[in-house]
Amino acid sequence: MEERQPSVGANGNGHPYAIRLTIPAKPEYITLGRLALTGISRLRDGAIPPETLGDLKLALTEACTNSVRHAYAGGGGTVEIVYELHPDRLVVVVSDEGEGFTPRPARSLGGDDIDAEGGLGIAIIEALSDELEISRRDPGGSRLRFVKKLAS
Repeated sequence: MEERQPSVGANGNGHPYAIRLTIPAKPEYITLGRLALTGISRLRDGAIPPETLGDLKLALTEACTNSVRHAYAGGGGTVEIVYELHPDRLVVVVSDEGEGFTPRPARSLGGDDIDAEGGLGIAIIEALSDELEISRRDPGGSRLRFVKKLAS
């Protein structure tokens, strides 16, 4: 039988580090998500460069802001953030149980079709990550997943 050594960035048993954080859907709690991201980045063998961590924090802020602004018309609700630190990538999933939305096709950052209320959040996340998935949740809500590949 072959003995497997834990991977770099793993939690000692060969599995990725995973953290689940649930915050109230209020702007002032988004900072907690950013702090958790900083903390989990420190668990990795080999530092995540400050500019990459800054990009990840911005992408996370945009994803959480979308849920806070659009998910719960009557206020209240929660936003769940799941962080998975793998040896070669960081996966972040932001989800809510709100109204949900149908994602529009990706838009150019320089396009004329950005509305006056913003609309750049998804484009920013797409530009800063290596993978982006947006989907509806059953029975309701939205799920945004982005992945950033990390140098070994």
